[in-house]
Amino acid sequence: MSIELPEAMILAAQMDEALRGKQVTACQLQDYARLQRIGMLNKDLAVFDRLVTGTIDAVVSRGKVLRVQLDNHMNLLLGPEYGGQVFYHAHAAAAPRKFHLKVAFHDDTALTVRLTSMGIILALHDDDLDGSYLYRRDFNPQVPSPLDADFTLERFAQLLTATPRQLKAVLVGKDAVVVGLSNSAFQDILYRARLHPKRRASELTPEEQHRLYDAVQRVLHDRLRLQGKDQFTDLYGHPGGYTPAMGPHMKAQTCPVCGTPIAKLRVGGGHVYLCPTCQR
Repeated sequence: MSIELPEAMILAAQMDEALRGKQVTACQLQDYARLQRIGMLNKDLAVFDRLVTGTIDAVVSRGKVLRVQLDNHMNLLLGPEYGGQVFYHAHAAAAPRKFHLKVAFHDDTALTVRLTSMGIILALHDDDLDGSYLYRRDFNPQVPSPLDADFTLERFAQLLTATPRQLKAVLVGKDAVVVGLSNSAFQDILYRARLHPKRRASELTPEEQHRLYDAVQRVLHDRLRLQGKDQFTDLYGHPGGYTPAMGPHMKAQTCPVCGTPIAKLRVGGGHVYLCPTCQR
C-alpha cells in the first residue's frame, strides 16, 4: 500500500513519540541485494554502523518521506512511498523474521522496516541529504505541501494557472506543484472534485479550482482523522479507517452518484479509475 502525505505524517508523529531519546545499539540488514542494485539502499552498508550509539533527536516527515534525525548528525531516511511497513516493537525479540532493516535500541525495543515495492532506506550524514532524490523532492521548501498552514486557495490557483499540463502531472510526480500525493490520492481527489484527469490545469475555471482545492483538503484531512487509508497499517500494526471514493477497488462497479459504470484510463504512465459522467 502506498504511503502518501497523511500516512507519512501519522508514522512520523508515532515514531517521534516512541523513539525520541532512544540510543541505537545495532542495525541489522537482510534481503537487501535488490534494493542496493536499484539505488534504494546505501551501496556501502558500513554507513549504517554510523547510526549505532547515536540518540534519536526527532522524527519528521514531509511529503512521503520520513527523516529520523540523530544527535551525531546522522539520519535514517525512509521513503516507503509505493509500499512498505514500518513497525515498532516493545520487545526486540518480537520483531518479525522478514524485514530489510531492523534497528535495535538500548531499552530492548526495536524498529523494523520492509519495503514491498519502490522506495528508499538510506543512512545519510546531514551533509549528504541533498544527494537523495526523494529528500530533495519532498523537503524542497519551494514546493508546498497541501497541509502547510499557508497553502491557501489563492496560492493553489496561481500554481494551477501557471501550468498547461494535465492534472496528473501537476499533482503527482517529480514535477508536481505540491508534495505528498500519489496516484491513489489523485484518483480520489479528482472524483470528489468532479474533474477529468486529462483536463489541463491552466484551463480550469475559478470554480473548478476551488472544487479541486476543497477536494485535496478533504481527502488529506479525512485520511489523517481516520488514521490513514484502509490498507495502511501504522507503527503499531493498527489499520487505517479511510476508504477512498475512487480507485482500483471500484473496478466493475458503478458510480454511487449517477450509476454510470466506472471507467479505467491510462493517464501519465499509470491507470486511473473515474466516472465518465461525473468527471468532466
